[in-house]
Formats: sequence, C-alpha cells, structure tokens
Amino acid sequence: MALERLERDPAAAGRFGSPVPPLCRTRPCALGVDEAGRGPVLGPMVYAMCYCPLEAVEELRALGAADSKSLSEPERERRFSRLEAAEMVGWGLHLLPPERISACMLQRAKFNLNELSQDAAAGLIQFALDRGVNVAEVFVDTVGPPDKYAAKLRGRFPGLGVTVRPKADGTFAVVSAASICAKVARDRAVARWRFPEDPDMDRDYGSGYPNDPLTRAWLRRQLQPVFGFPRFVRFSWGTARELLRERGVAVTWADEAPAAAPAPPALLSRYFRGPPRAPRAPHRFFQERSLRTLSDL
Repeated sequence: MALERLERDPAAAGRFGSPVPPLCRTRPCALGVDEAGRGPVLGPMVYAMCYCPLEAVEELRALGAADSKSLSEPERERRFSRLEAAEMVGWGLHLLPPERISACMLQRAKFNLNELSQDAAAGLIQFALDRGVNVAEVFVDTVGPPDKYAAKLRGRFPGLGVTVRPKADGTFAVVSAASICAKVARDRAVARWRFPEDPDMDRDYGSGYPNDPLTRAWLRRQLQPVFGFPRFVRFSWGTARELLRERGVAVTWADEAPAAAPAPPALLSRYFRGPPRAPRAPHRFFQERSLRTLSDL
C-alpha cells in the first residue's frame, strides 16, 4: 500500500501515490486537488489528488466522497479505504514538512503559503501526467484569487480543462475524494510523527491549531530557549514567533550585525612614495635664536 511509506517515515517529503488503474491510462480522466493542514502551527501540510475516468465521477459519491471537514476521523478512514479499494480510482500525495514551509516563508526572497500551495498542486498534476494518467479535466480548491490561479494552471498545462473554485471540496466529487486522501494522510503523519529531538516527546499537543489551549501549552513546554522548537513546529507561524521573542535567548546573526565603519579610501600616490625620511635638524637661523615650531598656541 502506498501509505506504508508515510507510516515508515511520517516526515517524508516528496510525492508518491497509488498504482495507476489501467482504465485511467486509456480513458479521459477527471483529477481533483485539495489540501489538509494549511492552518496548524504543528505538523506537515499535505496536498492530495484523486482521479478517475470522467464517466465514473458520480460513482465517487457512492464510495463516500464528501468534504473531509464534515466527517469524523474514523469515518474518513472508512471512506478512504473504499476509495483505495476501487479499481477505477487513483490518488497521490505531496507532503510539505514543517521546516520546509517555514524556510520558504522566512527566506530572503519571500515565497508565501499561497505560492507554495499552488506549486504543490501543479506538481501533483504533473506527477499524474508523468505516470501516464490520461488527465482531461482538473478541479482545484482555490488558494488566493481563483481566476489568477486558474490562469496559472492553464498556462502550465495547455490543453487541459481547468476549474478553480472556492469550497470545491464540497462541490466536485473528485475534489471531495482528494480532501479525504489529504486529511487521512495528514492525520496519520501527525499521529505517527517521530521526534528526532526526543523519541519520548510529550504528545499532548491537541489539534495543532494556534487557538487550541493544549497546542499553546505544548509549545511553551517544548520551547528550548537557545535552540527553539522541535522540527514538528512551523517556526514561521506568529504563535511560535511570539513565544520565541518572549522566552528565547536573543541571537544576533553575522549578517545582521552592525556594519563596521568603512576604511578611508586608499590614495594611488602612496604606492609611489619612497621610504619615510628621518626628521631634519632646524636651520641655523632658528637654532641661534632658540626658536622652535609650536603645534599649539
């Protein structure tokens, strides 16, 4: 099963998915994309795609495709199992680890969450095409302005029908199926997360959302004043950054230190001067009259 990779390494980045059903190589397919974990301060964000032949899209409803946010975790697991067992359905995942999200958002050339999300969705569509899926129609739950997002996808994938809508996970069955895949994958990644900092790390971190008191309390407990948070934490999130400012040790990085005063410009003429000469004795006129040069009056 493709999710075995996720269970072996919940922090694994990259794309992977189910075997491509033979029908999806020969019949024109609809492909939906959705994500899970955009808002939490903890854990990865997961982008998922689900695809099937166009004539089988309505069968996804019978398999239980629905907006994953309206389903309990056990119900999502049951419906994912049905999608996984269906012969005409394929799916794929792209996991974005917390440190990857934070690094993109804090690097000098800013790469915001919308851009990261849109690139992840486009990468999954390309992943399906590269694996031989006969993609004809693409449906995506929007991040940012839908018209601009749709134009970006059409420019990258000319010839495909592209529909980008807000709340597409509640409108299009193939996006609903993708939302279930994304949420199940993220839930499993969070539940099985391995902490390299401490294998026995306290796991009482609640939902992972910034407004959850359990999550905020866990962040306070796990903050190390010098080294910060475990890799499980998105340190670019405001909640984490506020705690670092309050409780962390201030660090000045080399490229942030005040610049030294610039050295005076070198004169080309000094390279042609001879060695310095010893001071000459005063003229006899000055010696006979006991006169000397004053530097101060």
